[in-house]
Amino acid sequence: RDERVYVRVGRIATVALIAAASALSLWLENALQAFQILLQIGAGTGLVFLLRWFWWRINAWSELSAMVISFAVALYFAGGITLEPIGLSASVAWPTPDWNASLQLVAGVLVTTVGWVVVTLLTPPADPETLRSFHRLIRPMGPGWKGAGLDLEDESGDSPAAAFLAWFLGCIAVYGTVMGTGYLLYGRTALAVVCLGAAAVAAVQLMRTLPKVGLT
Repeated sequence: RDERVYVRVGRIATVALIAAASALSLWLENALQAFQILLQIGAGTGLVFLLRWFWWRINAWSELSAMVISFAVALYFAGGITLEPIGLSASVAWPTPDWNASLQLVAGVLVTTVGWVVVTLLTPPADPETLRSFHRLIRPMGPGWKGAGLDLEDESGDSPAAAFLAWFLGCIAVYGTVMGTGYLLYGRTALAVVCLGAAAVAAVQLMRTLPKVGLT
């Protein structure tokens, strides 16, 4: 559709998300609850967001179902909902197993993964032309695209080792910057210098590695 439609939908969705997040923040009692919910949702959807680059069969329904299921699992382990923070005396509670946070996380990943895989196999794949365009732009590696039946050529010529090295260096650059900034804010200068220095070195090496994976 016209690009203006997508921009309008994005704006409406942003306002709706802000309203939902504000209501959720009133329901939560501490920051740890928010972290556990985000971790549960992120862990459940992480696999599909990674595999979508390597398996042609994953479609939009796969990602949508993963997000819905992971949120439902996180809500289930929360044990209930109360509307008291917003001035209402209504509340709903349900029994949950006496599992620690780590076991809940593993269960959430398993349930979400089974759910989105089933949805993927029950829904049609993306349009062939969309798949060709995606393959041409992304140049995914591995055997996950051999069964697409699109007569795709190996357009990458990239080194898998270089790709993994670039990923590793990117992680160091991002997390080093984040942690270094945090240490600076807390006045821990020595640790900040170490983290930011490691991030700078990783960023330089990353720029040198990118041409080997076709990203220049």
